[in-house]
Amino acid sequence: MEQVWILSSGEREEILVMYIAQTYFSLRFGLLSPEKLVLEAQKRGLSRLVLADINNVSCVGEFVMRCRQAGIQPILGIDFRTPDYRPLYYGIAHNDEGFRELTELLSRHSLGGRPLPAVPPPMRHASIIYRKRPKAIEHFRPNEYLGIRAEDASRLRSSGLLAHRNKLVAYQPVSFLSDQEDYETHRVLRAIDQNTLISKIDVDDCARPSDFFVESGDLRKSYSTYPFLLKNAQRLLARSAIALPAGKQNNRKHFSGSAEDDFALLKKLAESGCRARYGKQAGPQVQERLERELTVIKQQGFCPYYLITWDLIRYAHEAGFHYVGRGSGANSLVAYALRITDVDPLALDLYFERFINEFRSSPPDFDIDFSWRERDEVLDYLFKRYGSEYVGLIATYSTFQLRACIRELGKVFGLPKGEIDLMAARPEDFEAQHELASEVFKYALRIQHFPSHLNIHAGGVLISERPLCYHTALQAMPKGFPIVHMDMYHAEDLGFHKFDILSQRGLGHIKEAVELVKKQRGLAVDVHDLDKITRDPAVIERLRSAQCIGCFYIESPAMRGLLTKLRCETYPGLVAASSIIRPGVSRSGMMREYISRSHAPHSFEYPHPIFEQELGDTYGVMVYQEDVLRIAHHFAGLGLGESDVLRRLMSGKKAKGDAFEKLKDKYFDNCRKRGYSDELAQEVWRQMESFAGYSFCKAHSASFAVESFQSLYLKTHFPHEFIVAVINNGGGFYRAEHYFHEARMQGAQLHAPCVNHSELATTLDGTDIYVGFGHILGFEQEYARRLVAERNMGGPFRDLVDFLERVHLPNTQCDLLIRIGALRFTGRNKYGLMWAKNAWIGSHAASCDNQADLFPSTEPSFELPALPDHPLDQSFDELELLGFTLVSPFVLLRDPERYAHCLMAEDLSERAGQMVEIVGYYVCAKSLRTRKGRPMQFGTWVDRSGRFFDSVHFPDVLQHTPIRGPGIYLLRGRVTLDFDFPQLEVSELELLPMVKDGRYGEE
Repeated sequence: MEQVWILSSGEREEILVMYIAQTYFSLRFGLLSPEKLVLEAQKRGLSRLVLADINNVSCVGEFVMRCRQAGIQPILGIDFRTPDYRPLYYGIAHNDEGFRELTELLSRHSLGGRPLPAVPPPMRHASIIYRKRPKAIEHFRPNEYLGIRAEDASRLRSSGLLAHRNKLVAYQPVSFLSDQEDYETHRVLRAIDQNTLISKIDVDDCARPSDFFVESGDLRKSYSTYPFLLKNAQRLLARSAIALPAGKQNNRKHFSGSAEDDFALLKKLAESGCRARYGKQAGPQVQERLERELTVIKQQGFCPYYLITWDLIRYAHEAGFHYVGRGSGANSLVAYALRITDVDPLALDLYFERFINEFRSSPPDFDIDFSWRERDEVLDYLFKRYGSEYVGLIATYSTFQLRACIRELGKVFGLPKGEIDLMAARPEDFEAQHELASEVFKYALRIQHFPSHLNIHAGGVLISERPLCYHTALQAMPKGFPIVHMDMYHAEDLGFHKFDILSQRGLGHIKEAVELVKKQRGLAVDVHDLDKITRDPAVIERLRSAQCIGCFYIESPAMRGLLTKLRCETYPGLVAASSIIRPGVSRSGMMREYISRSHAPHSFEYPHPIFEQELGDTYGVMVYQEDVLRIAHHFAGLGLGESDVLRRLMSGKKAKGDAFEKLKDKYFDNCRKRGYSDELAQEVWRQMESFAGYSFCKAHSASFAVESFQSLYLKTHFPHEFIVAVINNGGGFYRAEHYFHEARMQGAQLHAPCVNHSELATTLDGTDIYVGFGHILGFEQEYARRLVAERNMGGPFRDLVDFLERVHLPNTQCDLLIRIGALRFTGRNKYGLMWAKNAWIGSHAASCDNQADLFPSTEPSFELPALPDHPLDQSFDELELLGFTLVSPFVLLRDPERYAHCLMAEDLSERAGQMVEIVGYYVCAKSLRTRKGRPMQFGTWVDRSGRFFDSVHFPDVLQHTPIRGPGIYLLRGRVTLDFDFPQLEVSELELLPMVKDGRYGEE
């Protein structure tokens, strides 16, 4: 950031100098945080401060806020530089219009992919300060100046510039504080940026060693011969001020023509939507809730936020895009009526105050999930609907983390990779490492958490009333949609409402599965009929048995275990399970308490009747964020809005202060007035406070459960279509291999890629599944598309020569197709195909001589010796080219009869408490640490029949017999049964030998 300061002394302002400084948002250059920068200015008694980071305006909102809190007048600017940080000029805004001119210049060249000009275009509301003259000073515009540093002032007399005194201003750059270590830290950052050794850093790539706050007396002496330089700086600063207003007014104010029209439209849509949702059941409860919500929405000025989201949903629906609205927005009946969400807040007793209330200062937040394939179309609609000047994606700041710092600094200091790896693996033990390790760690700790570069937020979108360049700059990103120079926290500080347009592969599973069912069976599936889906007996049985591989959110080993323990079979039960699976709930012991109470609902006492009344569905256990709000309201009598503020303060999302203490006092006062004992009031407070920090929004869980049930329904009734859709949308928790395995378990016939059946994605034909070309390791997508296009145009390939003539593939790409079996339709084995292909290529090259053939080619005639296939050749090729086999991996187990006595997964429950042996194919493992910090693991496996089972590996066992990566293992251990969920408590583990691949002379 660049800053210009004038020191206030009494009634008059004594001119000192114009400091131009940077914060660490001058990425990989500056060292000062915005907070530290303002504190340093405050220490020096500065009354004005100019911020001008290098090609960046990320922290302007924070800077303005901190300056005003410190009694300093903020002034905004930009340090314009080339991509390699060679200085061009400073821009200093006179007002908000000038800030817009500067950010537009920066944005225009970023979005256009063009370098910044050596001379900026004319500006009416901003001044330009050059470090060096890009043109004759006689040609400077009225708002253009040449900056003169203190150490350069002595050379003015011989420069010929004194004839243009009104174009010269004093300035002092500031990039760090005055100590030598700061300068060395700056050089380290520059070396990281340049990806070079610290010893090779060019001085021109760095700031000067004197770029720090110099004592004002020393600066006055330096400029004493030419005091006009300071006066010019004063005049420039005197006309510079910035408003940068923060508040709701920054958002798009109206969806229609006025606030009145917006409310009338929202009311009409909500009332119509309630009639459509509830029909004749839309009684007084619906009407009262609707009117209450609409009143608060209008008072808080959120009508445009609802209407813009509704408009987005309307577009998505008309385009046939599948979406899910989730998050706390699902607490709103108006959102349900507008079909922003599919969660009925009345049926689930969701409190609107969790989303919007009169006490909440932060803006509402709708989370809308789209398929990863359709999200960009939705974003494109927003940019075109509201104008590219007014729409931008929120950024995130990628920061230097300790281990990454160590690796970067290790390279900067020229250390070997092995020693860098050791330091990164053991940062706490640097004293026993390389002699430079202490230097590496010193600088790593200094730059840790500094921003490194701007990245794109998962889905946050801003839509502004004025062009975004009044608030920030825009930066081009690889996908084409620009990001703003601020993260969600800076955006919130400026009062922006965030629209979360998120990408989710689970929705792709559902949409493609529905399309495949339509194509394969001619059936139209309505996955939005939640009442039908959640009551389907077959779906309930699948949920109860936790046969959920591929289903959104509920397929992980932990979730399958939880569903089994809960005997989950209802939508509300799944909503609760989706919340208590979260790590915080599990670690607190409340998940186990919930499971225990679900099995014995009359074995415990509620601390107070209110708990049974309000939390009876969850056995008195707080499961959701709303439960804290619920108990604070019904037990202690706090208002619903106050209760939500208390929940947020307890969760740590807002700093605790006077508001928290006042609500705490009110809680205990109300408890005393209601006659509660101090012990009861303290215990309920303890439960709320301990739970609030890790709870899950119920509406969020409910939205997840909707999608889980949709997946369950499709998998239950259309298993082949569903699993192919899962595979084609990037899978889920597991590797692709296990979804193909699941398809095989569901009765599908798996086929290796075939040039006459396969496409880039995996395809389904009845019960036959053909692996897509995209799964072949090393086979380029461009050739796959070319192959499919030729087949669609000219029909199926007749034989090898027909294929070779029509699809011109490089030899290595053709080899991959032969090896994977994609040309098996010819009736030849792979060895024969390789011979014939090579012979054809040789004869074709020799005879063509770059001339077109007049007649179709024929295969060369030769007699091939017998080259028989080995029965496992195809499996070995699949293993090498797909990463897995399309048959059971147990076919590759050596001496399988030796393990015939081993237990099967389906029999584990009957052997509880017994020591057993079981053979398992490794699926995945979850690593964690015990309370004493020792590593342990939970493993997931597939047995010989294809059934999943789970294991526990405690620290001592894990240390002596660790899981050694993929393969088939013999597991020995004791079977434990936890609420009917079996696990193997492993005592010994053995990686079993596989059949050797004889194709390369290994057998």
